Amino acid sequence: MKFPDDLIEGRLVRRYKRFMADVLLADGSEITAHCPNTGSMRGCQPDQARVWLTPANNPKRKLQYTWELVETAPGELACINTGRANGQVRAAIGDGRIPALAGYPQIKAEVRYGAEKSRIDLWLSGHAHCRDAWVEVKNVTLSENGVGYFPDAVTERGQKHLRELMAQVAAGDRGVLLFCVNHTGIAEVRPADFIDPAYGQLLRTAASAGVELMAWQADLAAAAEPGEEGMVRPSGHLTLVRELPVIL
Repeated sequence: MKFPDDLIEGRLVRRYKRFMADVLLADGSEITAHCPNTGSMRGCQPDQARVWLTPANNPKRKLQYTWELVETAPGELACINTGRANGQVRAAIGDGRIPALAGYPQIKAEVRYGAEKSRIDLWLSGHAHCRDAWVEVKNVTLSENGVGYFPDAVTERGQKHLRELMAQVAAGDRGVLLFCVNHTGIAEVRPADFIDPAYGQLLRTAASAGVELMAWQADLAAAAEPGEEGMVRPSGHLTLVRELPVIL
């Protein structure tokens, strides 16, 4: 899976009103880009950070650029566009790159389900030997000392999703919470108890009730070339390439 357009590099000036970011481009012009992230983006908006944008390709859209990537620290990249995660996971499942979810011929997105009237990110069905799998996708970009944490802000919605997954397991199906790790500096994923202790507690309860926890990391950065020590370049890819441990 790749970005649909070539990435345009700039420098972050500021993020504001949650959905806007001012960016200084290489030609000296300053533009306002759409910030497709409703979270706190903790650790993902350093002052003057290198960022990468994609063009909107829609002349009627008010903001003609979308913020996609940020260099969070020297040598580390994060994809802040939370709208990418579901597509990344769906592509990985469809390509058979996630063994625990392989063999499902039918994948549907945004299916209504549950007592709390939710929409599941991905519903997998039709497997010859496994029960249907209800997959909730969470984007992970908060990184501290090599540990990825979720959530980056208090999330009542996330708690609702855990309850819905537990109900699916109780009904005889598979409930899966898949952390899409869109940060190259993360080696493991943990609940962010220091941000939302209630979510962390419920996540552990869900795991004990049979909800499956998985974490897969995207291939965001290109291999360094001679003379690029300390630098990082986007690979242009969003492909999930490696499984990471989830530590409770």
